[in-house]
Amino acid sequence: MPRAIYVLAFGIFAMVTSEFVVAGLMPQMAEGLDATIPEIGYLITAFAAAMALGGPFLTVAVLRLRQKSALILLFGVFLAGNVLAALAPDYRTMLAARVLTGIASQAFFGVSISLASRITRPEVRGRAVAVALNGLMLGTLLGLPFATVVGEHLGWRAAFWAITVLTALAAAATFVGVPSAEGDSAESGGLRQELGAFRNPRLWLTLTTSTFVIGATFSAFSYLNPILTELTGFSTGTVPLLLVAYGAATVIGNTVVGRFADRRTIPVLLVGLALNLAFLIGFALFARLTVPAVVFMLGIGLVGVTMNPALVTRVQRVGNARSLVNTVHTSFITLGIIIATSVGGPAIDTFGLRAPLWIGAALAALGLVSLVPDLLRRRASAPASAPAPAPAPANGRTTGSVDAVRESGDEVPQPV
Repeated sequence: MPRAIYVLAFGIFAMVTSEFVVAGLMPQMAEGLDATIPEIGYLITAFAAAMALGGPFLTVAVLRLRQKSALILLFGVFLAGNVLAALAPDYRTMLAARVLTGIASQAFFGVSISLASRITRPEVRGRAVAVALNGLMLGTLLGLPFATVVGEHLGWRAAFWAITVLTALAAAATFVGVPSAEGDSAESGGLRQELGAFRNPRLWLTLTTSTFVIGATFSAFSYLNPILTELTGFSTGTVPLLLVAYGAATVIGNTVVGRFADRRTIPVLLVGLALNLAFLIGFALFARLTVPAVVFMLGIGLVGVTMNPALVTRVQRVGNARSLVNTVHTSFITLGIIIATSVGGPAIDTFGLRAPLWIGAALAALGLVSLVPDLLRRRASAPASAPAPAPAPANGRTTGSVDAVRESGDEVPQPV
């Protein structure tokens, strides 16, 4: 695996830590900015909305740059927003800072995933994306607790300064450790060709699957704390340990999915969604029983957001592996988070704390339905009988990796 993939993961880790920091420091930020807790909560929504809506536009703005140069520029925009957040004298300034950092982080994710695909061989792209996305998993596992501890001991502004330092280190590592490949600027042939990928109706269905997968997972994850304390009966001191275990499960699941995402993309998604549906239903039914609740929670961690490598692989095969498609894909993923959090809260008020788990189960079921066209296509393309072995190419080269993908029923990876 190229060293640059791990550098990209470091950058994603820094930005995800910034994304989650508000959730761990709500009371302190509310007091410091003379705001209410719900108003501080809106900062999370604003960050997510900026990612979903603004990220693609910033990606378009950097399309003509070399991807390494685009990453450095995006680091600069993100750092400016993070410094503004650390210095924010009032709530409005903080809101503007969160919008700026949200837009920059979304564009960074898209360009990073595109570059990770570009600098690795087609047959291991899914694994490379999984390694890069471990920055996301580790942001949940380590970044949020780190920022929370710093904020609790040194003040919430210190947490933003710590993230600023972390981001600056990631930018320096990117400058040194990420190659500047020849011809990676305007490799798409211009905005018109970038937008051409979106004329394919299958791409929109594929993007929608990602919304359902991530929405199903975050319907549970967003409300784990109150569910585990008020329904299952864990103490508030135990919940952070359970969340660390959940984060560890996501790292394990992401690594495993990355191993199979290239050759078994649709089967991985089918099994993952089916298991997630079962875990969400089990959690909803047995939330008051300690051991089953923990088992089902960890199961959601293993097969929820960890489907990302397979989701990315599927989107890149239907569309392409370029920056704009990847950024729009992450916007659809963020849309799943927005749906989960915006619907879950009112549902709790009406139906109780189990409601988000049932909403997650419904979204997982919709995700399974969205896979039906691909499953029918695979069945229609499957040969009635085993084909005769293909003759060896005259030049002596093999096409094993491509044939293996074809035999799996998935599509042959598209060139970057």
